[in-house]
Amino acid sequence: MAWPRPDRHPVTRVERFRAARRDPELAVLEGFHALKHALRFDAELLEIVVAQDGPALRLGCELAPDVLERLSCARTLPWHEYAELAPLPHPTGAIGIARRRQATPAEVLGVPGTQPLVLLESPAHLGNLGAAVRVAAAAGAGGVLATGPHDPWHPEALRAAAGLHYALPVAWVESLARGTRPLVAITPEGEDLGSAILPPRAVLAFGTERSGLSEEVLASADHRISIPMMAGVSSLNLATAVAVVLYAWRLRDPEGC
Repeated sequence: MAWPRPDRHPVTRVERFRAARRDPELAVLEGFHALKHALRFDAELLEIVVAQDGPALRLGCELAPDVLERLSCARTLPWHEYAELAPLPHPTGAIGIARRRQATPAEVLGVPGTQPLVLLESPAHLGNLGAAVRVAAAAGAGGVLATGPHDPWHPEALRAAAGLHYALPVAWVESLARGTRPLVAITPEGEDLGSAILPPRAVLAFGTERSGLSEEVLASADHRISIPMMAGVSSLNLATAVAVVLYAWRLRDPEGC
């Protein structure tokens, strides 16, 4: 990508990273693991920076030799200069800019295979949103859709997802989307997950910890499923709930992953 460089006002690296955070076509990847996964899943990296005194290259040697060559070509900066590139510099000393892997809601809904999709209805916290993407990628879900005010590709969500937005399609959708797939609402009033059957190609809908799913989603659901919990426990963290349901599906249908 050619960054604009006016003759009298060249764009600094700090300005590039700040601009990338606001660019709907770019993703800012904070931390070694986010960069590792982005590289591993063939993201188009435009810039990588590592701190001279940070552990990023050592972690590459120990944990990800498959991407070490790409990391070794990164721009190296003193820690104090690296720290200027993010509001909260990642302790692993690595940051990068990549192109987003854009996917429309229709493309996510059209993903082939029997894997379920995850629908996050108005997640309240970017960290929880990103952690849910990370779980969905690990469990082998077909994709993630999110409604509400938060951009699922926000740097905070990418950080919490450890860059795994590049492992499966992730898209924002204006409102409930299901296509021809069965809609399964995860709600305390549903059938116990232990005995419930998760239909193939389901859209698994998860609400917020405080208020759960909207009446619109509940009314549209083909099935309602609950996660069994001890009496007195009112809810689970969003990513934890996603993990419980996806791994229940995966353990029952390992060939569907």
